[in-house]
Amino acid sequence: MGNMVIIMIVCVDKRLKTPMYFFLGHLSVLEIVITSIIVPVMLWGLLLPGTQTISLTGCVAQLFLYLAVGTTEFVLLGAMAVDRYVAVCSPLRYNTIMSSCPCNSVVTASWVFGFLSEIWPVYATFQFTFCKSNLLDHFYCDRGQLLKLSCDDTFSQFILFLMAIFIIIGSLIPTVVSYTYIISTILKIPSASGQRKAFSTCASYFTFVVIGYGSCLFLYVKPRQTQAAEYNRVASLLVSVVTPFLNPFIFTLRNDKVKEALGDGIKRCCQFLKD
Repeated sequence: MGNMVIIMIVCVDKRLKTPMYFFLGHLSVLEIVITSIIVPVMLWGLLLPGTQTISLTGCVAQLFLYLAVGTTEFVLLGAMAVDRYVAVCSPLRYNTIMSSCPCNSVVTASWVFGFLSEIWPVYATFQFTFCKSNLLDHFYCDRGQLLKLSCDDTFSQFILFLMAIFIIIGSLIPTVVSYTYIISTILKIPSASGQRKAFSTCASYFTFVVIGYGSCLFLYVKPRQTQAAEYNRVASLLVSVVTPFLNPFIFTLRNDKVKEALGDGIKRCCQFLKD
């Protein structure tokens, strides 16, 4: 619901027609998709314990969509970090560098890369021989739990681990580099009020990155993804449920423009209902 509100105000309010909110709108779309993939199956298991089943085709589709959307989100977060870097470190060139054409290209590339990059990993996952059980100790088709049921050697699992490193760490590098330069630039601002204003534009994004990357690093960046199912469930819950739920609060409570746009939208709705 909160992500839908963000998408609506970004589309409607002219004050939010900037690259930052363009990326934020797409991020909200991704959060809605992730929630739609995971939450219905999770609620099914909670409300009707012991009856939760999924076909092989359904498991493949769920895992592919979850990983593809997650990869798209990582690439988009890297692009958002570069956007904040340009805004803080090169404000006079911001409108030139972050024009509509590059932004559209980045978003399109994020979606295409996210979906294409996960075709082989998902295909490889379901080429394993699953001989231990047909029960997954999870609330969705988690790759780590699928690998736990496999009887095959670990070489292919190691390849999947390397691909996870490439995607997660690869998208984290521009974030770390961008924020290193951002913090360095902010600390050079002479006035304390100027520093606070600059930090406030990046604080919400940084909070989101810490939660999202922290959970995914725990889940996927380890040579063997088969340990501690209970901890994996907690981390997966953070990524697929808690983070999408917190996303609207993280990006609106600390953002004056979004709060103003939301307030104006509520006033227009109330006026429309009165009329």
